[in-house]
Amino acid sequence: MNTTLGAPRIERLLQDGVRARVYPGAAWAVGDARGLLAGGAVGVLAPGPAGGGPVRTDSLFDLASLTKVIAVWPVVGTLVGSGKLALDVRLGAFWPEAAGHPLGDVTALQLLTHTAGLPLRANLRALYGTDPQDVRDGVLREVLRRRPGEAVEYTDRAALILGYLAEHLTGRPLARLAAERVWAPLGMTETRYGPLPAPLAARVAPTEYDEGTGAHLRGTVHDFSTRLLGGSCGIAGTFAPAGDLGRFLRHVLDPVGPPFGPAWVADSLRVRTGELAPARGLFWHLAPGTAVRDDVWVHYGFTGTGMWVSPSRGRWAVLLTNKLYFTRDTGPVTAVRDAFRATVFGDR
Repeated sequence: MNTTLGAPRIERLLQDGVRARVYPGAAWAVGDARGLLAGGAVGVLAPGPAGGGPVRTDSLFDLASLTKVIAVWPVVGTLVGSGKLALDVRLGAFWPEAAGHPLGDVTALQLLTHTAGLPLRANLRALYGTDPQDVRDGVLREVLRRRPGEAVEYTDRAALILGYLAEHLTGRPLARLAAERVWAPLGMTETRYGPLPAPLAARVAPTEYDEGTGAHLRGTVHDFSTRLLGGSCGIAGTFAPAGDLGRFLRHVLDPVGPPFGPAWVADSLRVRTGELAPARGLFWHLAPGTAVRDDVWVHYGFTGTGMWVSPSRGRWAVLLTNKLYFTRDTGPVTAVRDAFRATVFGDR
């Protein structure tokens, strides 16, 4: 480990989180465009003798909403780069499923900035049932809660709809698009949508206790909407180790060659919401506690995961935890994330 990056401090911070039962374990990595600078793992996959042992740097985690930035965001970037998608064109102008419905007045840019005015909750089963086609039809025909462009309001539905849009434009499922267009070119060999086969599931940090199975979820995505849709969609569903996410972020810092180029990164990692608050780029947002001049962008996952990148500083960071094993309360893990970010990126 590189002590100049505050690695001992990071290890102490994350160990303190284990002792305080913020999470059973964590894996982390910090690097630049050339590769890994420091990394490590603390704690255990799950408490108890049957928990699976200590967390390792190659342990797999349920990424939750990091799926949005390692699957949906880059796939959309490939569509924009190839000229198949214009971000500022109303969806109803080229997508028959959206035409004639409120969603038809929304643009892909508004979906990426969470300004489309969509309902805030997914609530898929209660509203549309369990058939995937019925869910798709219901989501694409749903009324808006606000006029497009009126407010910034984070919602899982934005990524779900963009996933559907990518499938419409290519005729291929999102999971295949992400694997072939993004993960394979970047050498993310262990990143995949679940549910995972037993040998891989044994390497996964378990998440929440599931009443239906009488056990903590392991290798099956925690997000209920994603499980309803078979384990893969734009909302969540991916599993990966810290190393694969580092490979992804290296490309964000030095986007030469496929799957996406510097124009997509530059367009995404800048404020695209004008005077609206909170400020957002394309899916990415400024790290809490930082300003535009700090240029530190982040996305989080509900299971306790996070990814940061700063082009101007030439640095990226990954923190993977399974805090959901213990609690849905986000307060304790938020404090750890903020301290981790401050240690890695410091202050200007």
